[in-house]
Amino acid sequence: MSDAPTIYCSEPLQVYLDDAAANKPAPGGGSVSACAGALGAALVSMVCNLTRGREKFADVEAEMTTLVEASEAARGRLEQLLQEDTTAYNGVITAYKMPKETVEEQAARGRAIQDGLIVAADVPLEICRVAVEVCRLSKVAAGLGNPQAVTDAGIGAILGEAAVVGAALNVRINLGSIKDEAYVATAAAEIDEIQAAAAALRAEVLAITLSRL
Repeated sequence: MSDAPTIYCSEPLQVYLDDAAANKPAPGGGSVSACAGALGAALVSMVCNLTRGREKFADVEAEMTTLVEASEAARGRLEQLLQEDTTAYNGVITAYKMPKETVEEQAARGRAIQDGLIVAADVPLEICRVAVEVCRLSKVAAGLGNPQAVTDAGIGAILGEAAVVGAALNVRINLGSIKDEAYVATAAAEIDEIQAAAAALRAEVLAITLSRL
């Protein structure tokens, strides 16, 4: 059996879902959060594509074109992060398996673990940053997009916030083992800020969505 990581973005969805359900730790919550965020971004793109090119929405054509470019960029980045989260976790596991018989080996192992944990926190932190942007893009889509697709914009915001909340949990679990106090404080403050922003945006988007039904 090969130890090479599965490249999920090139595999059918069923492979990813089966691996997420399997008795192994990766792909885990961080990767799945990125997947949720990518789906949210895809829904924003759908709203744009159901709005662009239609005469009745000609007055928002430029805004929809700019929006779909942004939502597709977010979707692409989250697809990358879906894979990077799994790779980062595997890096931590590899560090924990390093030899620790001598003082030198113990020191090298300790450094590798700390480096790996920071990477494993950095990836879901980036997922949070991109996912809250999905929430912002959903707000524009809900307000300006084809009203027949407004619920899709609302769901995009819900998925964006879910991605933020899920990825933030993965940041926090890694912060508990990181010794760099400055890094821990900065990262913790940032995810608190992002979660608050995502929650507020989701509420705004749902209000807009309901008003246009």
